[in-house]
Amino acid sequence: MTNPPDRPLVVGVDGSEPSLRAVDWAADEAALRGVPLRLVYASLWERYEGVALGQDRGKPSEQVLAEDIVATAARRAERRHADLKTSTDILPEEPEYALVRAGRDAAALVVGSRGRGTLAELLLGSVSLAVAAHADCPVIVLRGSHDNRAAPATRGRVVVGVGEEPGVSAAAVRFAAREAALRGVPLEAVRAWRCPAHESAGRPPLTGEPARLHERRAAETLEAAVREAAERYPDVDLRRRTVEGQARRALLDASLDADLLVVGARRDPGHHGLQLGRVTHGVLHHSACPVAVVPHRV
Repeated sequence: MTNPPDRPLVVGVDGSEPSLRAVDWAADEAALRGVPLRLVYASLWERYEGVALGQDRGKPSEQVLAEDIVATAARRAERRHADLKTSTDILPEEPEYALVRAGRDAAALVVGSRGRGTLAELLLGSVSLAVAAHADCPVIVLRGSHDNRAAPATRGRVVVGVGEEPGVSAAAVRFAAREAALRGVPLEAVRAWRCPAHESAGRPPLTGEPARLHERRAAETLEAAVREAAERYPDVDLRRRTVEGQARRALLDASLDADLLVVGARRDPGHHGLQLGRVTHGVLHHSACPVAVVPHRV
């Protein structure tokens, strides 16, 4: 399913270098998709400063800072893509709530993995995790780019993880196939499998018929998950790969030479905690490339 043409790509900004890299990446992505870019800064500054604590410009200092942050981010995006339609919002509320709500009308949300300052890094890291766990739209967390620059998409492939739940995996594969089609790169769908007899550490891998049975089932699960996307995007070079071992390890290894790693996330309306599985949680913390978390409501 494609997004309505007026639905923007939303990026969270806070003035930190990681968030500015997220602006660069989001500007490229918005231009690639042909959608507007919306820059959102959220903070509870009103609670702590109030309207009475004006500075020389007649505004609270945090509001002045927020305006400078979004203006800098907007200029950066417009320098990168002069014809990109860009808007800004300053919201006096908790960042995770503001971004999740903004995601209800977004093509996708883009967030950095770190924030301003040592303590803020922890807080904003948790914000990124909370947004990825609760947003109704795909959330792209800017992992990787350890050289402190926005990593260009030059590795030439998108990777998607296929898990146990058919609906969750199919949603992730559809998103990943569209991203691969937009970029004109191959899509690699990865399904990990393990034999129950060597689930515990230190057991040697099984060989022979038991192993072949589990591998065959993994291949069947993989094929079912990619079938719809293969039909919808016939020009995408779709590569299927089954891997014996832990899913988290297989996807982290694949992220080393990928432009984007896509994983699915179950959204259960009756569940209010972090709706991320162990595999998704692990790749969000350790992936070597950006991670897209694609929600699927059950």
